[in-house]
Amino acid sequence: MANSTIDALEAAPVLSARADLLTSTAAIRWQVLVLALPVLGEQVLNAGVGYVDTYLAGQISKEATSAVGFASYASWLVTNLFMLVGTGATALVSRHVGARQPQTANRFANQAVLMGVAFGLVGSAGLYAAAPTLAWLQGFGGEALDIAIAYLRIDSSSYLLYSVLLAGAAALRGAGDMKTTMWIMLGVNLVNIFVSAGLVFGWGVFPQVGTNGIAIGTVVGRMLGGLAMTAVLLRGRGPLRLKAAYLSPRWDDLKRLSWVGVPAAIDGAVLWVGHFLFLMIVNRIGEGSVQTANYAAHMVGVKVESFSFLPAQAWGAAAATLVGQGMGARRLEDSRRSGNEAARQVLVLMLIMGTIYFAFASPLFAFFTEDVRVRALGVGPLRLLALFQPALGVLIVYMFALRGAGDTRFPLLYSFLSVWGVRLP
Repeated sequence: MANSTIDALEAAPVLSARADLLTSTAAIRWQVLVLALPVLGEQVLNAGVGYVDTYLAGQISKEATSAVGFASYASWLVTNLFMLVGTGATALVSRHVGARQPQTANRFANQAVLMGVAFGLVGSAGLYAAAPTLAWLQGFGGEALDIAIAYLRIDSSSYLLYSVLLAGAAALRGAGDMKTTMWIMLGVNLVNIFVSAGLVFGWGVFPQVGTNGIAIGTVVGRMLGGLAMTAVLLRGRGPLRLKAAYLSPRWDDLKRLSWVGVPAAIDGAVLWVGHFLFLMIVNRIGEGSVQTANYAAHMVGVKVESFSFLPAQAWGAAAATLVGQGMGARRLEDSRRSGNEAARQVLVLMLIMGTIYFAFASPLFAFFTEDVRVRALGVGPLRLLALFQPALGVLIVYMFALRGAGDTRFPLLYSFLSVWGVRLP
């Protein structure tokens, strides 16, 4: 992992051994679990927002399922901006925590929040303006087009505060705090469920506003999550605390965050454009109701399969933190062993996920949509995808580990070749 970076560090003086650093295999295994499980909880809760949206849309119509599913893809474009911030924050905060430099770690965390807010403003304005074009490029028309544009424009209002949540979460992970964001995301998910369902079905004092209610619930949850993260960072958590002195631009720090994060952001953009073009292909298969059913089946399938990404991303986050902290402490062998241990653990979990997808493909689709045609179209492809989950999980963990080591260029190369060299052709 990150051979050039590791080789350079190996040439530096090695710090004396400390009892609190990882040494034994059992200690490494336990640390991976301790760090990964709260992130898994966070990922499940974060994904729960999307699952709730897909479920509620499926209770309305297949047009709503298609439009809301696409809107989540379009929102992914904006969150790619935060990959730049998050990847840099986790790598640099973990490195300086491992090197016992808490003030420097905190300075990078503050700069990451500042950069995140700037990108949040850009993302909000850009998504609002681009909503009609993005929906048109996907070939939507009529009701689906109106739903997609309205959803994206409502969704765009959340990114200023959501950026604080994402940047703060990345910095906390770098410092080894995986639990705080999990509890915040629990609140986000509960608010989203309550507000979205209330507005879709017109419960109690809520007006019935259909698919717009799904977007409003998502926005309210994200905004409250951003405010909660702001409160946590103002109070301070471990070495991290928002300080006015660190919230003015420090160009050297921003350059270092960008140096690590820009390839990750480009990586995300490469994936997004590839997926966007693939969606355009899917949405041009068939005509009329057949076309809509194909697209809806694909979006539900993506949502179901994405559940298996959660353990991979959680164990990947643990690997990134341990690799970064180990490199900061000049304990490079521990960094390597931590990445490999995370990959071994996630392999077992992904074998289980693949088995579940294969055995229960039909009821999983039935949960998200009441449309019989959509279910019939989606079950077969989901069973095929089940076979690839173990390899995918291991790949994701090693990609995170490389980013934690500061090597974001190899993951970018892989994404480019896999999407543009294999998937689209």
